[in-house]
Amino acid sequence: MRLLIAGTLKGQLTEATRIAMNKGARVVHAETVDQAVATLRAGQGADLVMVDVMLDVAELIDRLSGERIHVPVVACGTETDTRAAVAAIQAGAKEYIPLPPDPDLIAAVLAAVADESHALVYRDAAMAGVVQLAEQIAPADASILISGESGTGKEVLARYVHRKSKRSEKPFISINCAAIPEALLESELFGHEKGAFTGATGRRIGKFEEANGGTLLLDEISEMDVRLQAKLLRAIQERVIDRVGGTRPVPVDIRILATTNRNLGEAVRAGTFREDLLYRLNVVTLKIPPLRERPEDVLALADHFVRKYSEANGMPGRPLSAEARRELVRNRWAGNVRELENTIHRAVLLAVGDEIGAEALATPDGMGMTVPGDAASQAAMTAEAVTRSLVGRTVADVERDLILDTLDHCLGNRTHAANILGISIRTLRNKLHQYSGEGHDIPQPGESRSVA
Repeated sequence: MRLLIAGTLKGQLTEATRIAMNKGARVVHAETVDQAVATLRAGQGADLVMVDVMLDVAELIDRLSGERIHVPVVACGTETDTRAAVAAIQAGAKEYIPLPPDPDLIAAVLAAVADESHALVYRDAAMAGVVQLAEQIAPADASILISGESGTGKEVLARYVHRKSKRSEKPFISINCAAIPEALLESELFGHEKGAFTGATGRRIGKFEEANGGTLLLDEISEMDVRLQAKLLRAIQERVIDRVGGTRPVPVDIRILATTNRNLGEAVRAGTFREDLLYRLNVVTLKIPPLRERPEDVLALADHFVRKYSEANGMPGRPLSAEARRELVRNRWAGNVRELENTIHRAVLLAVGDEIGAEALATPDGMGMTVPGDAASQAAMTAEAVTRSLVGRTVADVERDLILDTLDHCLGNRTHAANILGISIRTLRNKLHQYSGEGHDIPQPGESRSVA
């Protein structure tokens, strides 16, 4: 766990640093926004940035976004810094931690971004065989290709291999080859020198150097352009890279893991993937079966996600009912583990009573779990009812009622409502501010409009 703390190390912030280090975090300090950005540009990566609200949090987040440095930011300050705290959240900070720091709160924030959130949970024999092979090859430095459908947990398995390897104390760096524009991916991987192109105002260390000594995961490598694949092949073979605009090779010591949800053999035949790169990456293949072929994993994962999201939302732990468990096993899970996780997260928030029932798993919008009963007729009835209720209304009116009704359901809990709606807490707060200005009654925490 790598933590970057930005701000002057005086008093309470020093105490927060001490607590984080006692929890096993490796802490780097920067006094200013400029120093924080320079530290991350220089390859001293971080899993979390904790920033004093007295600094310009908005500037820090904007500059990280401009540098395409993706790292969660948490603001901290004294309990009297109310306006600064609100401004930090509006700027994009994930959380606000009041000072003086509470050890349990610091530990919870660190755990949320640590490897604990990437737990490898399995029970089915099909998955057990994959994990056994992963454990067998983890101590070696051979490249590994992890294949499987979207949502099966390829990155989770990659992190597991890293934890079991000789490089476990070194960085694990992941880059999604499909999420970065082709023109920028080379710089992201190999870094660039000052003046290498328009906007390159300083040296930028790439993912290869950031992962030096550790593991680099090339996620969805099948989406990488063929021309860049040639440079990647050289880096893997010779263990040296060339920064964009650089004049001399830079040696690196890393292990390469790659994931794909496509058949790379077919991609080779189609000319979109280099055959020699496939051979170099495919020393060992770990193929993760889809969740529908791992029936015993469904309930094990469901129970894990129930515990995870009950704790994360401060809700009591409740078991899944017998009917809910039967519905989970019957479902085909086209979205695999990711779909199951989202379904359970929603069910934890929506369930009422001492158990999580099957009704909490169902969604009438056609997404996620099938509605119990005669699915076709219920879906038709729902569609007809929704259509009748929407005719003659504006999109803004429908959106407002949906947000306020959901907030009512959550008794004013903004975090729970945002999770159910699938929007950020910042977006929700902005909408509520708008509705309040328009004269609408906004439920406060612990209240609803019907009982306020």
